[in-house]
Amino acid sequence: MTVVVERNDDAVVLVTIDRPEALNALDVATLTELRDRLRELAEDDSVRAVVLTGAGDRAFVAGADIKYMAGLGPAEAKEWGALGHEAASLLEEMPKPTLAAVNGFALGGGCELALGCDARYASRRAKFGQPEVNLAVIPGWGGTQRLARVCGLGVAKDLVLTGRVIDAEEALRVGLVTALYDPEELLDRVTEVARELAKKSPLALAAAKAALNEALQGDHGENLRGEARRFAELFASEDQKEGMAAFIEKRDANFTGR
Repeated sequence: MTVVVERNDDAVVLVTIDRPEALNALDVATLTELRDRLRELAEDDSVRAVVLTGAGDRAFVAGADIKYMAGLGPAEAKEWGALGHEAASLLEEMPKPTLAAVNGFALGGGCELALGCDARYASRRAKFGQPEVNLAVIPGWGGTQRLARVCGLGVAKDLVLTGRVIDAEEALRVGLVTALYDPEELLDRVTEVARELAKKSPLALAAAKAALNEALQGDHGENLRGEARRFAELFASEDQKEGMAAFIEKRDANFTGR
């Protein structure tokens, strides 16, 4: 088992890619297992927030298995790309927050998985990059699209076309990560954020995430109408009644997801 799933009492799940001897690089078995675990978490209503990280203190995910990729033809490469896209899209689209705790190298597919998450937090020793061009290919798991959306087209073209690797400080400066922490405190700090998110209404979080995911695509007017529809629909929920009652009564809300 190269993907470890740990649950705590706060409805937060920690998903760890556990191949530290390979800098958590993704082979077919690991990526398939990650995809399968993410599918399960997406459908599990008892899970309210997911944290993704890599084992050890050297790498989040150092990339994909280049030795495996070297032997692929176009058809096999399409299947490999589809598997990576599915994993990243599950992180992006599951109806609960996903947070990346980037504890080291996040290169190639590793950077793309982090980009699939709703927010990225990094160790001060972290490194980021999309170096695929140096292998005469391009990012294949969403990097060209999500990097442009997160950091802007100029930053995305710089990193994808040059294939250069940036440090954590530059990643923070260009908006790739939200905050930097010392390595020994990273996971605790990201877990704190996840626990705060897990206290909120899962219905409201799911609606907000879905609306935000539409923000940079499709028709602007249609997206605004979608936001208005989701806003109104939440007023039929028990969580909305509880949230507003708790505010008026000056107490903590207890959201049930109904």
